[in-house]
Amino acid sequence: MRVPVRLSINGRSYQGDVEPRTLLVHFIREIAGLTGTKVGCDTSQCGACTVLLDGVALKSCTCLAVQADGAAITTIEGLGAPGNGEALHPLQESFWSKHGLQCGFCTPGMILAAHELLRTTPKPTDEQIRAGLEGNLCRCTGYQNIVLAVREAAAAMGGK
Repeated sequence: MRVPVRLSINGRSYQGDVEPRTLLVHFIREIAGLTGTKVGCDTSQCGACTVLLDGVALKSCTCLAVQADGAAITTIEGLGAPGNGEALHPLQESFWSKHGLQCGFCTPGMILAAHELLRTTPKPTDEQIRAGLEGNLCRCTGYQNIVLAVREAAAAMGGK
């Protein structure tokens, strides 16, 4: 049995008939063809698959595509779209300028988790940044530059 699912991803409509057990992360990668959202662990432990669902951060391996039917999804590709002549989002810019990434595998999920943090806590302390990102794992950076990047983005966004 297949179920129709329609999603708006980064402002573009996608639809597909999926098995009821299809995870949102697989819909994003396989049907929408957006590979910035990573499959890290499939158990919600690493956060590499974090996206925004109707503006709120969600680990997309914890949600079935049918549960998200009709929702608006934002992936790392939709946060800033320099290929479309748009500037990088302040979080993307700060992760680059503060060296908050190395291999880059965790970066899309980390940036979208940081987006959620700044949405709810516009001027976080370093402790709040660390607590807000604790569900996202990075094996390369040691986290310090990630904290610096989020702090810089918060300042650039002016607490908005």
